[in-house]
Amino acid sequence: MAKKIYVGNMSYATSEEELRDLFSQYGTVLSANIIIDRETHRPKGFGFVEMDDDEAAEAAISQLDGKEFGGRNLRVNEAIAKPRGNRNFRD
Repeated sequence: MAKKIYVGNMSYATSEEELRDLFSQYGTVLSANIIIDRETHRPKGFGFVEMDDDEAAEAAISQLDGKEFGGRNLRVNEAIAKPRGNRNFRD
């Protein structure tokens, strides 16, 4: 089963391709997404990687958490799904 990984404290210059390459050393990467601010259209400094294999994902987490990448020490851990609340938008 696929495992989703949170990657934080990334350089704002990191591309999704670089993120994918970094994690592919440990196994098959299904997706790599960097979160972009809706208003500024600039990266927020964190993203998510989805890996095909749980063991590969655990290896990536243990090896990359705290590792320097792009001039920053990454924070890497298993992503925890947050429930999306009912968003009430007003006119």
